[in-house]
Amino acid sequence: MKASVINLNSENEKLIRELYRVAEIQDAKGFVELFAEDGYFWDVSAGTKYYGEDIGKTVDVYATAFPDMHRELYDLYVLDDENTVVVELSLNGTHKGPLQMPSGTIEPTGKTIEVPCCDVFKIENGKIKSFHCYSAGTILLGQLGIF
Repeated sequence: MKASVINLNSENEKLIRELYRVAEIQDAKGFVELFAEDGYFWDVSAGTKYYGEDIGKTVDVYATAFPDMHRELYDLYVLDDENTVVVELSLNGTHKGPLQMPSGTIEPTGKTIEVPCCDVFKIENGKIKSFHCYSAGTILLGQLGIF
């Protein structure tokens, strides 16, 4: 599926595409560098916010659990204020390593996932100020056979 974009080629759209590219190559340090100094990542389904260098843990956790992780971008919207970007996507991969969750570790199941997700970004001065990730945690757990 090709992503649809409002305000195509804006600098903020390019920044968010770069964030996903860096996550795809599993570069946790590069991921963190795209955030403002006081920026944060909120994994809403897990109920956890990450600040500073800890933001990179999100890349590492999924790279360990799903070494073939791919984020399929469906729709990308840069809103009229130019500082808000919304992305509809899916998280896809094969569960080959331990998945560290706030409630404990899920050992590898060998199952594949295709988890719907919506990400909302706020951007200030060319850096990500906030990243709210609304992944469908119950679908993820169901696809892994936990439910």
